[in-house]
Amino acid sequence: MRSTASVLHLDLDAFFASVEQRDKPSLRGKPVIVGGIGHRGVVSTASYEARVHGVRSAMRMAEARSRCPHAAFLSGRFDAYREASALVMARLRQESPLVEPLSLDEAFVDLAAGPDHDPDPDALLARVEALRADIEDLTHGLTASVGVASSKLMAKIASEIRKPDGLFVVAPGTELELLGPMQVTAIPGVGPATAERLRRTGVSTVDELRSRDEDELVRLLGSASGRSLARLSRADDDRPVVAEREAKSISVEDTFPDDVTDRARLERVVETMARRVADRLRRGHLSGRTVTLKIRYHDFETHTRSTTLPGPTDSPGLLARSALALLASTDLSGGLRLVGVGISGLADWVQDDLFEEDEPIDLPPSEQPDAADVAPPPPVSWSPGNDVHHRTHGDGWVWGGGLGRVTVRFETRLTGPGPVHTFAADDPDLSPGHEGPTRPRRPDELVDPEVAADLPDHVPVPPVEPGDSVTA
Repeated sequence: MRSTASVLHLDLDAFFASVEQRDKPSLRGKPVIVGGIGHRGVVSTASYEARVHGVRSAMRMAEARSRCPHAAFLSGRFDAYREASALVMARLRQESPLVEPLSLDEAFVDLAAGPDHDPDPDALLARVEALRADIEDLTHGLTASVGVASSKLMAKIASEIRKPDGLFVVAPGTELELLGPMQVTAIPGVGPATAERLRRTGVSTVDELRSRDEDELVRLLGSASGRSLARLSRADDDRPVVAEREAKSISVEDTFPDDVTDRARLERVVETMARRVADRLRRGHLSGRTVTLKIRYHDFETHTRSTTLPGPTDSPGLLARSALALLASTDLSGGLRLVGVGISGLADWVQDDLFEEDEPIDLPPSEQPDAADVAPPPPVSWSPGNDVHHRTHGDGWVWGGGLGRVTVRFETRLTGPGPVHTFAADDPDLSPGHEGPTRPRRPDELVDPEVAADLPDHVPVPPVEPGDSVTA
């Protein structure tokens, strides 16, 4: 444990929804919900205006619609989120070389490792408030909640105390007093299931948890969880801030609008996912050895099947063949609602035949399409919230669509609320917008010259598809 408050935890407030409100003036101050738009989708982020109606992350989108039907439901723009995240992380690295990103909108910072660190409480407050103000300027209005404490545990808890757009510093020596009255769910990792198990034994607060013998918690929750909770309930956390977090797996998964029993269709989906995983490996200069197929049936029962290769690989063909072999032994009679392909056992070297050609997967003759049956490319899909550009009206975003039509509101972060027009979905004057990650920045968009010097003219963003995930 440190003797000074020098571990900072930063969490951008309602990040995805806040980016959408920033870039869409007509949505500012109104409920915004970002996530899967389909009836099986889930909420990724809800603005604070939507949260007052009971909408929460990970809630089914159907329930969110029933709770807050007047909200704007958007599919998300990952390029815009990554661009904003890059600005924030670059600014954090000015404070310290030890920045540990947890996600696009969350990170730990070891302030003591930064230049000219001053442990004086007044100097600390001034430093962190300046950091929060810079982030708001750099991101054109995004706010961050920050906690500072002597450990990661207390810094993360502190960042929740004055959300949104707040700062809380836990003075060393006050950790137990602050933590004791809180619900056990305040401790990261204590979810509903663990909390219910504890409640049944009369434990609801951290003080009550702290009063229990460690052996009792081990019997109740298992060795690892029991010992960890006993330690964290006493605010005992000496984990360092680690700048580089090693990826343990790379995976892609998707939920179908309807249950799928067609094996040929699932084989095509699995092959595509395997090649996307291979592409992620190659872009990260990685290889992997254990291929995993994840399936979820119509009744939400979820299974994984894995196979381990002789050596690490990044071959799309080999990954696809391995995943298809796992699918071949899967019962599809009940229908699948979700399928995913992942790889673990990552390494930074490959043990493949250098002269092996990566050939397409051979499907059975019955599944090979005739040339006459090949359909033309599908029309562009206009997802709610996505950026668009019209040759006459300029830049805007998709308000909604269907039945061959698309409705667009023409506005950007630099304008006021704009007009709404409806077009044919295949209107040749309408194209995907230009507000993505390679949009050139004007000089006045970077208010801090030191941050500007560390960033390229265009923020590099890897082409990650929705549904991709990297776990660490």
